[in-house]
Amino acid sequence: MSNKFDALKNDDSGDESGNKDLHNAELQTPVIIPHGDHKLQYNYWLWYSCRPPGKQTVVQSYDQHLKLIGRFGSVEQFWAIYSHLVRPSELQSHSDFHLFKVGIKPMWEDEANKKGGKWIVRLRKGLASRCWENLVLAMLGEQFMVGQEICGAVVSIRFQEDIISVWNKTASDQATTARIRDTLRRVLNFPPSTILEYKTHVDSLKDNSSFRNTDVFTR
Repeated sequence: MSNKFDALKNDDSGDESGNKDLHNAELQTPVIIPHGDHKLQYNYWLWYSCRPPGKQTVVQSYDQHLKLIGRFGSVEQFWAIYSHLVRPSELQSHSDFHLFKVGIKPMWEDEANKKGGKWIVRLRKGLASRCWENLVLAMLGEQFMVGQEICGAVVSIRFQEDIISVWNKTASDQATTARIRDTLRRVLNFPPSTILEYKTHVDSLKDNSSFRNTDVFTR
């Protein structure tokens, strides 16, 4: 199997010509799970984006930077994709991996996301690859125990820090968001003093930012 990421890792041109075919065809194709594979509870798709620093003024400009790497619905299909990917710590700055349930795009405006928000953990450089793998395995293994509330997860590589975030559907459900927070702290083996931040997607749309003006939680 070739490395699907080879064709993407140096492409930050914003050319949307390749995305048009994806939106019209591959995004609508059902995930076929081979007989004998270990089926996951949900089907997932993995996206990559790399954007120049600075604010994005229109939604479409963000959409154009999203590139679909692959889709999977079994343990075997996941490892076939994941084992051929560059690790997050090797990505250039302002790159992101987005792992979401099939049908949910990694955008604030998506129907499944717009009433939700995300937990944010800021990491010092060098920790992103390990934390991302632990988070992905926990999500695929349904360790969060919140039913359909989890939409997806993102690892964001930035210049001075890296950021892990977990997106959920219902920001107003405080009990569920608290369970996601506590599970995130546990699966990433963070000490109780670790600062986690929460931000609704409504607020992100207002200030056009994923990580500024967040609510901080230390326990």
